[in-house]
Amino acid sequence: MNHLESVRVAVIGCGYWGKNLIRNFHQLGALAAICDTNERALEEMRRTYPVPSTCRFEDLFGMPEIQAVVIAAPAAAHFEIAKQAMLHGKDVFVEKPLALKLEDGAELVEIARKHSRILMVGHLLHYHPAIVELRRMIEVGEFGRVEYISSSRLNLGKLRTEEDILWSFAPHDIAAVLHLLDEAPTSVAAQGASYLNHPISDVTLTILGFKSGVKAQIFVSWLHPFKEQKLVIVGNQKMAVFDDTQPENKLTLFPHRIEWVNRVPVARPAEGQVVQLAKDEPLRLECAHFLECVRERRQPKTDGESGLRVLKVLHAASQSVRDHGQPVSFHAPTAPQYFVHQSAHVDLPCEIGDGTKIWHFSHVMSNCKIGANCSLGQNVNVAPHVCIGNNVKIQNNVSLYTGVQLEDDVFCGPSMVFTNVINPRSHVNRKSEYKRTLVKRGASLGANSTIVCGNTIGEYAFVGAGAVVTKDVPAHAMVVGVPARQTGWVCECGTRLEDSGAGLHCTDCGKCYLQQSSGGIVLQPEMQPLEVVDVGEILSLDAASALSKSASPAKPRTHIAYGD
Repeated sequence: MNHLESVRVAVIGCGYWGKNLIRNFHQLGALAAICDTNERALEEMRRTYPVPSTCRFEDLFGMPEIQAVVIAAPAAAHFEIAKQAMLHGKDVFVEKPLALKLEDGAELVEIARKHSRILMVGHLLHYHPAIVELRRMIEVGEFGRVEYISSSRLNLGKLRTEEDILWSFAPHDIAAVLHLLDEAPTSVAAQGASYLNHPISDVTLTILGFKSGVKAQIFVSWLHPFKEQKLVIVGNQKMAVFDDTQPENKLTLFPHRIEWVNRVPVARPAEGQVVQLAKDEPLRLECAHFLECVRERRQPKTDGESGLRVLKVLHAASQSVRDHGQPVSFHAPTAPQYFVHQSAHVDLPCEIGDGTKIWHFSHVMSNCKIGANCSLGQNVNVAPHVCIGNNVKIQNNVSLYTGVQLEDDVFCGPSMVFTNVINPRSHVNRKSEYKRTLVKRGASLGANSTIVCGNTIGEYAFVGAGAVVTKDVPAHAMVVGVPARQTGWVCECGTRLEDSGAGLHCTDCGKCYLQQSSGGIVLQPEMQPLEVVDVGEILSLDAASALSKSASPAKPRTHIAYGD
């Protein structure tokens, strides 16, 4: 009896790669169930593997005999299936990539840690005998100083629509390079080209830079006339070629040398030396490793953290592709100085300031900028390219659509509404007609108020609860009603101003404001003393003068002058 038979797994996904996983787990005596949304694919598997099957992955969570699930579904489904599986007490082996969003990958790692689940990512090359041997050779110094690594994964076909070539092919090679060098890159630069289905890249070239000085290039394409899977390591003492398309002799070493003759480098080629490798199937080794980790409750070689490191490089490369090859600095991760509740989602890249808190069920989309010490309450949605200043308070159930900008110290009351299109129609795309809405410093927008797009809310203005703003609101104005109309003025501190006849003043903080001919108000400057003379000294001097002259004492004066 196989010593791994005590572990029972279900495989989710019966496609091209799922079939290989089903075969291996069946041979290892661990296959307990299969799942696929395609009934025809399920039927094909049933004829060979007589195990329970279902079209709903949720059905597997109610089967106590299943300890773990193996996920070979489309990459877009990895996060949700893996999350639900771990929350239902199942260990997880998920094919690459771990997820399609960096924050989703981080959430899976945290769930695995919190619930003591085994989380393993399918980075197959870690288990390939050739990569195992190359890692050993680098560790013992057989290559001397490693100069660069070049990897190519090329093919014609296996086209995707839910992910581009970078996310489909490159995770294998990125994982292998990070494993071989055992260090994180300091920079990532990538360029891509889309020929079939814009903007999905069909070809990408990624360059990784490392602190050790090593460069690694990864070239992937599904529009290549022939299949190629090669990894080349170049050291100053030895070179190696790993060709995974070869049935035999997959790894060859080349003890080439570079000699300097009359200060000119001269290449001295040498005969290639084939390295004999074990005949084990890498996928079988990977599957067996997962079963051992589940049975013995130990960390996999390619755990969630390993998958997250690859995910970070993929995100950096994707950003570089969007920026037409601009390198992305890739520093060691540091703990964020802001808080995001585990039920909230933040799509990278975006900028979030220190001290900001993002609460339950909120969603911050990519390319947003949120300042420091902000608070986003429950169910807040921030659309792409929204800009939020410092110390902004956004209460529950508020959506900030593209085109909205909030300056510092703005307050958005519960369920207040922004719009970004004047005449929306469901069947008419008006994304090019988004209008800008600017809420200036210190303004407050009351609960259930509506700000029609294209307008500006002035500094420290106050929009009453339920008001509908259809035009610009002056600074410090208080507006209420439908449509909103001005009913008075408010202070910086939020108190309604009183008209004293000579101007407007705040009964709370004491600030005074002057009305302008334009109709607005401005804060009256505080009176600043230009010169102060001690009155007592004046009295003493005047008294002395009077006594000496036997005259009446002079009237005391205060030499205090005030100016603007």
